[in-house]
Amino acid sequence: MREITLSRAVNEAIAEEMRRDPTIFLMGEDVAEAGTPFKVLSGLVEEFGTERIIDTPISEPGFMGLAVGAAMTGSRPIVDLMFGDFLFLVMDQLCNQAAKIHYMSGGKLNVPLVLRTNLGATRRSAAQHSQSLHALVAHIPGLKVALPSSAYEAKGLMKTAIRDNNPVVIFEDKLMYNDKAPVPEEEYLIPFGQAAVLREGRDLTLVATSSMVQVARAAAEVLARDGISAEVIDPRTIVPLDEATILDSVRKTSRAIVIDEGHQSFGVSAEIAARISEKAFYHLDAPVLRFGAMDVPVPFSPALEDLTVPTPDRVAEAARRIVRGEMTDAA
Repeated sequence: MREITLSRAVNEAIAEEMRRDPTIFLMGEDVAEAGTPFKVLSGLVEEFGTERIIDTPISEPGFMGLAVGAAMTGSRPIVDLMFGDFLFLVMDQLCNQAAKIHYMSGGKLNVPLVLRTNLGATRRSAAQHSQSLHALVAHIPGLKVALPSSAYEAKGLMKTAIRDNNPVVIFEDKLMYNDKAPVPEEEYLIPFGQAAVLREGRDLTLVATSSMVQVARAAAEVLARDGISAEVIDPRTIVPLDEATILDSVRKTSRAIVIDEGHQSFGVSAEIAARISEKAFYHLDAPVLRFGAMDVPVPFSPALEDLTVPTPDRVAEAARRIVRGEMTDAA
């Protein structure tokens, strides 16, 4: 094991897969010499050249459409979408074409395409560059959706995504690119639909996605000092979702809080909470609580922006209340 950044882990995953399979290419804005605004792809163009690391015009619908066509005809494209907020520009190509072609062709056509993009607020990037929009694509049948929470998950999930014969959308938290974690030297893949139990607990379950995993772990540390034992689960992928691991945990602890940085209304936290309520209802000693981003456009003001996303202290306080048997509303 060595410790590397999440940025480096993504870079390694793409490079290793491109060496393995000549049908893989990557395209997007500023992906070649610039290495993207976050420098995640630095060095790839020097190894693979501009025929496989392709700088595109500023036309997200155009290059997403090209990628869908290439995937249908034998290539395995990786599309780099500079900010997750730009998803709205590629929704027709992604959701009406890539997600549906396998079904509309009676299974004769596949779209082995990876769309890698990002999510996350508190970077002071204002309302059009700070959204967490993973629930939008998770709603569309035919798409798989992965949310790495560390460098280890980022590499393993990326390699799995590239080898998948279905369209996959991976969201990386833009604030985590410099975060380090142990990553094996040898090759590994993380299967989709396999959650990770990051911390064992007996009093309540914290289910968290992406960077909210770090919020959950920090909250669990705070709670441990109060004698409250929290189990922390990272689903890793929300489509497919590892229901079994989540439900087994909740049946053991009898309480659950779901934490996700997407807007709270109609989002991922609501879906996971609903499944827990439906399938583990008689094991629950308290309502399932949800923590998500406030239902407002992300402010540019640092003081206001910091208020919009879940924090360890807020999660810990809600956990104390449900463990004490108090009814509470996470909102």
